[in-house]
Amino acid sequence: MASAAEQLAANLNLRAFRKATELHKRIGFTVLAMVIYRTGTYIPIPGINLAAFSNLFSGQTQGILGMFNMFSGGAVERMAVFALNVMPYISASIIVQLLGTVYPPWEKLRKEGGEVGRKALNQYTRHLTVALALLQSFGIAVGLQASPGLVNEPGIFFLVSTVVTLTGGALFLMWLGEQVTARGVGNGVSLIIFAGIVAVLPRGVWQMLSMVRTGALPAAAMFMIGALAVGVILVIVFMERSQRQLLVQYPSRQQSFRILGGDTSFLPLKLNTSGVMAPIFASSLLLLPATALGFLATANLPDQLKWLPSIAGQLQHGRPAFMLLYGALIVFFCFFYTSVVFNPAETAENLRKHGGFLPGIRPGKFTAEYLDFVLTRVTVLGAIYITLVCLLPEALIAFYSAPFYLGGTSILIVVSVTMDTVTQIQSHLLAHQYEGLIKKSKLHNRRGAPPPG
Repeated sequence: MASAAEQLAANLNLRAFRKATELHKRIGFTVLAMVIYRTGTYIPIPGINLAAFSNLFSGQTQGILGMFNMFSGGAVERMAVFALNVMPYISASIIVQLLGTVYPPWEKLRKEGGEVGRKALNQYTRHLTVALALLQSFGIAVGLQASPGLVNEPGIFFLVSTVVTLTGGALFLMWLGEQVTARGVGNGVSLIIFAGIVAVLPRGVWQMLSMVRTGALPAAAMFMIGALAVGVILVIVFMERSQRQLLVQYPSRQQSFRILGGDTSFLPLKLNTSGVMAPIFASSLLLLPATALGFLATANLPDQLKWLPSIAGQLQHGRPAFMLLYGALIVFFCFFYTSVVFNPAETAENLRKHGGFLPGIRPGKFTAEYLDFVLTRVTVLGAIYITLVCLLPEALIAFYSAPFYLGGTSILIVVSVTMDTVTQIQSHLLAHQYEGLIKKSKLHNRRGAPPPG
């Protein structure tokens, strides 16, 4: 028999959506934030020669800059104020979370600080975002100025204005993402990356059709890429909804003169606990050094640094070194992020406090060890799935030199963020339905009538 929550979820319809005024405000705020973000991707930084930069960028669309441009929604090719996107914030989050597992004061904040500790770590993340944004924007400004013809008036004013503009854009997007998470629907940072990818997808499809029309891409390859994209979407939907459910039993207890039977429930372990964060983290870490090397490779380098262009070339999209590093980082962050969001020892202790136990497993330490064993096996499957989804389409597209906007990473982000946002919308509708039932129940009780059954 379906539970009350499942029955309510099945009855969610357009009528319930029309009555959820709070949800309307959240969706409206999210849409407005995405419009503001997309507007900022068309405002160029001051002092840049857009024609010269466009010519330089056109020769690197299949490289690491092209991938960075995809995540930023085209802001890189226009050298817009949002060219850094939310990558400094993501990089800062990675560093803070890593230190939160090895640095004792921050580890204590993460484990024992509660809401206060979480706010403190978030503040450290913001401070580190400022430092990383300043460092990255300064590197970009120096790289642009070192390349002849890209800057109208090179000098200290261009360096300062570029650093201030790019850093301000990154910090504004960080603030905007936090506002969307708190006052909108979905995860704000993920939605910003999602909006950037969706904005460039139509152009990627058009470029692929143009390549087929000119004969640069075989028609069979186009259909193969399209079929692979559909297959990847189906696999992502199936795997993201897959769970390993562990049976949890609660013993019988006596209440007054009655003995209440023990209850059972399930502890769900997602196959991909890290979600979309593993490829985003891996991309951000790989994009930063590769982008810096790419800019330096175009500059007039001394003889001692002539080896930089070769390293930058090996880190281009589709190259073996890029694929190997990208896959290794995805696997690492799958395990790392899972260890951050799910603590077997803490879960086992919570089960023990509430009287729950896993059949055949002793409570406490043995339950924690069993949960860690099962979670490790599940995460191995999830890491393999994420790595294959992100790398196999990328390898095929790189082999045919087709636009990689339909690659596995972009499809994974789009599908995962869409599913997460839809789930949050359903949760808000479900909460609205519960509030309506509670109000009706109170109204009937005041009138002396039985509550609605």
